[in-house]
Amino acid sequence: MSVDTTPLTTPVTTPVTTPASTGTSTFDALGVPAALTKVLAASGITVPTPIQAATLPDSMAGRDVLGRGRTGSGKTYAFLLPMLTRLAASGTQRRPQRPRALVLAPTRELALQIDTALAPLARPLGLTSQTVFGGVGQNPQVTALRRGVDVVVACPGRLEDLIGQGHVNLDSIEVTVLDEADHMADLGFLPGVRRIMERTPSTGQRMLFSATLDAGVNVLVKRFLSNPVTHEADSAQSPVDTMAHHVFHVHKDDRLPVLLDLTAAPGRTVVFTRTKHGAKKLAKQLNASGVPAVELHGNLSQGARTRNLDAFHGGAATTLVATDIAARGIHVDDVGLVVHADPPVEHKAYLHRSGRTARAGAAGTVVTLMTADQVADVRDLTRKAGIRPTTTRLDASHPLLREVAPGQRTFPGGLILDAQAGQPERAKQPRQARGPKQGQQPKQGQQGGSRRAGTSASAGQDVARSRGRSGRGRNGAATGGGSSTAYSTSTPGSGQKSGGGQRPGGARTSNGAGNGTGGAAAFSARSRAGSRGGR
Repeated sequence: MSVDTTPLTTPVTTPVTTPASTGTSTFDALGVPAALTKVLAASGITVPTPIQAATLPDSMAGRDVLGRGRTGSGKTYAFLLPMLTRLAASGTQRRPQRPRALVLAPTRELALQIDTALAPLARPLGLTSQTVFGGVGQNPQVTALRRGVDVVVACPGRLEDLIGQGHVNLDSIEVTVLDEADHMADLGFLPGVRRIMERTPSTGQRMLFSATLDAGVNVLVKRFLSNPVTHEADSAQSPVDTMAHHVFHVHKDDRLPVLLDLTAAPGRTVVFTRTKHGAKKLAKQLNASGVPAVELHGNLSQGARTRNLDAFHGGAATTLVATDIAARGIHVDDVGLVVHADPPVEHKAYLHRSGRTARAGAAGTVVTLMTADQVADVRDLTRKAGIRPTTTRLDASHPLLREVAPGQRTFPGGLILDAQAGQPERAKQPRQARGPKQGQQPKQGQQGGSRRAGTSASAGQDVARSRGRSGRGRNGAATGGGSSTAYSTSTPGSGQKSGGGQRPGGARTSNGAGNGTGGAAAFSARSRAGSRGGR
């Protein structure tokens, strides 16, 4: 097929609000090859989203494209389809260490997600790809590059490392894509991105996709895009019709019980915290209360991040507790609820976090928890985000919780991670500990019944010991040896508290969650009492 690479003389802005407004209803009509439309149809994708319908005519023709669409708008296929089409039509062959196309992404998770979407599309065209990012060994990446690949999907840091070591050369790049460009600017990646872009041929096609087009993105546009055609599929602050926004004004003591009630409802939930420590702590508390949860943040190894995401994707975990690392690009089907356990600092983070639900036309709900000292900040946040949430003062017994997250509350048990296979498992019932005999010192990893609430190490602590760690707990809850993915949890009614407290003498305390109804309310009162008793 012939490809028109003649640049436009002036930028073009095309506001698009609905697929129907483009006058095009199929990928075939937009020039997407039959081999690719067949793959899309097999996944149930037959109608282009607004950003796809707007950009594909220009990107397929080889023009530089600047595309803006909110998270979940379909930007990934908007650049993958033209990139693969042009590579298949160019007639050049892949060579060792010289990829033909480059996709830059800000996070490892987004790079993996792009490659997952790319692989089935590339296969019928005879094209190959390789992800390049840090946190894992570089040898498999170097080996693949040495063999030769058509597309590299990379994070800037590791790619620069491999360039410096002589493992990859970008002088044969025909198409370059910057995905989530505004996030790369926010994370301070712009210097590295500029250095990488300068190594790609200026004659190649360049596409930049972003949720917002701010000053940081404009620096890249002016420097590297030639007469770009600009398409905005929606306003940066346009509301999502299928997304409902709520602000729950809660007392500090009711924050955890409310979170427990929401996450125990049916369906997938993503909970955002402001800090890595907060994500880790909350995931442990949810697991200890019987809600299967995994964490995602920058302190985890890449292997742990992948396992936790797989557990969430596969349904072993129903709740993902994450920092803003997951607010960009991470896509999991059927996330019905997003909870801002900690309100984000600025409105762009709010929009990107919230975009984990109500994707591609699906319905979704967003809840922000707000304490008394956060009222002014949340009011300013929602105003800048362009939303008008419903604000309600409540505790864990309020009936609105059942309206926002309908369904029976269930507490099937928290997750632990098997040390050998690395697979998530339901936590076992912890054994009741015996204190050491008089005059005998506690063994390593064992808690003295008279000193620390008297619970034994749980299954997660055994995992920690197998790794050579003590796994010593605090306030009666084993820590899993500090492992970020080995959860030391119990099933409801086992005597462990999500707040870490237990009544003195090893007496059991119910967390109120086991009966499936009214559990969070009972948990609210008892968690405070248990916490005091366990100190």
